[in-house]
Amino acid sequence: MAISERDMEHVFERLRSGVVPEHGLEMFAVGIEQKRTEIHRLLKMAEDGEGVFKFLRGGYGCGKTFMARLALIEAQARGFATSFVVVSDNDLHFDQFDDVYRKVVQELSTSACPRGALGDILDRWIARVEDALIAGGADEHNPDFDALVQQRMDEELASLTSGTAPEDMSRVLRALFLCKQAGQFVEAGALLSWLSASEHVAASAKRAAGVKGDIGSREAMDYLHGLVEIIKASGYKGLVIVIDEAETILRMRRDVRGKSLNGIRQICDAADRYRGLLWLFTGTPEFYDTKRGVAGLQPLHDRIQFLTHGGFANPRQAQLALDPFNADRLKEVALKLRELYPTADRTRLTSRITPAFIDQLVAKVTTGFKGDVGVVPRQFLRHFVDVLDLVAAHDDFDPMAAEGCEPKDPNAEEQRLRSGQAAYDADPEDEHGYEAVEF
Repeated sequence: MAISERDMEHVFERLRSGVVPEHGLEMFAVGIEQKRTEIHRLLKMAEDGEGVFKFLRGGYGCGKTFMARLALIEAQARGFATSFVVVSDNDLHFDQFDDVYRKVVQELSTSACPRGALGDILDRWIARVEDALIAGGADEHNPDFDALVQQRMDEELASLTSGTAPEDMSRVLRALFLCKQAGQFVEAGALLSWLSASEHVAASAKRAAGVKGDIGSREAMDYLHGLVEIIKASGYKGLVIVIDEAETILRMRRDVRGKSLNGIRQICDAADRYRGLLWLFTGTPEFYDTKRGVAGLQPLHDRIQFLTHGGFANPRQAQLALDPFNADRLKEVALKLRELYPTADRTRLTSRITPAFIDQLVAKVTTGFKGDVGVVPRQFLRHFVDVLDLVAAHDDFDPMAAEGCEPKDPNAEEQRLRSGQAAYDADPEDEHGYEAVEF
């Protein structure tokens, strides 16, 4: 599989920074064939009109974010729109569905528009509405044509959502269309911001569209339903939403934890309403298995608990377990990156970066984490790319003779792991669990 020069540069630049690339992951994805097969099955279900969810499960360093990013790459290749949302304890609480909706729309992406794709999706949908009217005999030059387009937009949205789309959504879509027709792009941008659940839209723009307030938590999921249907009507297969680092919920206040877990439960319970939508959550075993997390909310735990039989786990159950890295898998990734690395002298690169050197580097980086290979991929790959750069830049650099390394700029999770601390500070109330509530 070929990779563009741009994607190759992106991959190595992101790895230098210790973060997961957004493109080109398929070129060095190893040891996850069964997991990719399951993701492909879920994408096919969504493509066929099912509403589905999945929880990726793995400890720190297992590649949850990598797997989630790879799923989005493959989803876009199959014609889906996507959104990648990272859980934050500051501005994303799952009991506030307007927060969830806002984040999803902010990160909306397609193969044609890498971020903030809502405007492009709406333009495509409206163009299809216009084309259908013209194909049916309507005259696009008739002064009444714009009114016909608005009417058809209303009818299509109502039909696709079985009448559940909020009336304010229809009003703003009609006003947005007229603003673009009139060349009023500033006003159209304000209405697009309102549809994105921005709380900073001028009152004058809202009055012009006939709406008063902002999108609230109670109706936000109806807006998401409408958005999913518009995405499909614009020509995409559906929408894939990744909610990454769900274990962040464990660090929130107890009352917020309980509400957020209840919010996730409601999303799962309503999944079948959103035909063509796949939710992917990532989280650690502590998030799923402790009373502080999912196990503390029995209705959610009952729906998504992780089951094994004789040490084997069904990949089609609600949780998909990702295996920790081992030395062989880390070495295989390194060899693939060596093959991909752009260099004018590949012979020198391969003669300096040998399999024996890679074995030595795995051992040295692992030492900083008490010999646990499973938690070091980020640090190892960051250092490995640094060595590749040094070999390319300096003719006399000998990596085998170079000094060993300590982990570079360890993040908070890595610092806790190195010191033997748990992923979060325990709370005496953790064992009591949470009440099931509706929002």
